[in-house]
Amino acid sequence: MAETTSDTDTTAAAKRSTGARRSTGGTRRAKTAGSRKSAGGSTAAKARRSSRRSGPADLIAGYAERAVLIPVGAALIARDRLIDDVGGVISDYSSPAKAQAQLRRFERRGESARSGLTREARRTRSGLEREARRTRTRLEHTGRTLRENVPLPKRIQDRLAA
Repeated sequence: MAETTSDTDTTAAAKRSTGARRSTGGTRRAKTAGSRKSAGGSTAAKARRSSRRSGPADLIAGYAERAVLIPVGAALIARDRLIDDVGGVISDYSSPAKAQAQLRRFERRGESARSGLTREARRTRSGLEREARRTRTRLEHTGRTLRENVPLPKRIQDRLAA
C-alpha cells in the first residue's frame, strides 16, 4: 500500500506541479503580453506627456528637426529611385545582344509613334478637306441663288459684262 500511496502522492504532486506550471506559464505569457502592451503604451504615453509638457523651445526644436529630416528623407528616396533606375539601365545594356534588343525595341516604338501620327495627320487633313468642300459648295450654291434672285445695281452689271 505504501507503493500505491506513493504513486498517488506522486500523481497528485505531478498534477499540482503541472497545474502550477500551467498557471505559471499562463501568467508568464500574460505578463509578457501585458508588458509588451504596457511598454508600447507607456512609450506612446510618454511621448504624449512630453509633448504636453514641451515649452516653446521644445516646439521650435521639433520644427527644426522636421525641417532637417524632411529634405534628407526626400534626398534618400530620390537616391534609391535613381539607383534602381540606373540598375535597370545597366542590366538592359550589359551585353551587345541586350543592347541590340533594346535598340530594336526603341525602333519599333518610334515606328508605331510615327505611324500613329501619320494616321492622325491624314485623318485631320481629310476632315479639313471635307469641311472645305462642303463650305465651298454651300457658298457656290448661295452665290448662284443670290445672282438669280437679287438684281445687281446697273454699274456692277456693266462691269461684269465688260
